[in-house]
Amino acid sequence: MEQEQNIIKGIANGDRGAMRILYERLAGLAMAVAQRYLPQIDDAKDVVHDSFVKVFSHIGDFNYKGEGSLRAWVMRIVVNEAINSLRRSAKLSFVNDLPEEPDDDPPDLESIPPEEINRMIAQLPSGYRTVLNLFVFEQKSHKQIAEMLGIKENSSASQFLRAKKMLAKLIKDYHQSRT
Repeated sequence: MEQEQNIIKGIANGDRGAMRILYERLAGLAMAVAQRYLPQIDDAKDVVHDSFVKVFSHIGDFNYKGEGSLRAWVMRIVVNEAINSLRRSAKLSFVNDLPEEPDDDPPDLESIPPEEINRMIAQLPSGYRTVLNLFVFEQKSHKQIAEMLGIKENSSASQFLRAKKMLAKLIKDYHQSRT
């Protein structure tokens, strides 16, 4: 805990070593989070860069609440920067087409490598992918998602439903291609 507080103080005082330590600790995770929203590697790298610039320049706004709070704050900045990037580039689009109905059985995820699931998520339309990430990984409510994205709450819920159906179909197709 004290080490995190020392890093925070160091960054606030302009200590490049403290900045490097924080970057080395969290850059990989930040990249993984950014890529959940922006599958193009260059876009995700830009978001990670912009996020750390924001972290370093706004460290004085951070309120330390114990172990893990710094990591959570940095990841929240990464998510917000990713969403802002989608908005700026007009890549955030919401699709109203329903995918083909998959079976009602929950898909078997155990036999699928995590990187393959990430690849499937990356194939989702940007609106589906963004709402799915915010709901599942960031544990935001549909009301919070709607406020973040400037959409209606029921639009968030329908985008999530459509994302789940499309993802279930991709998983089903994956299993069929393996048999």
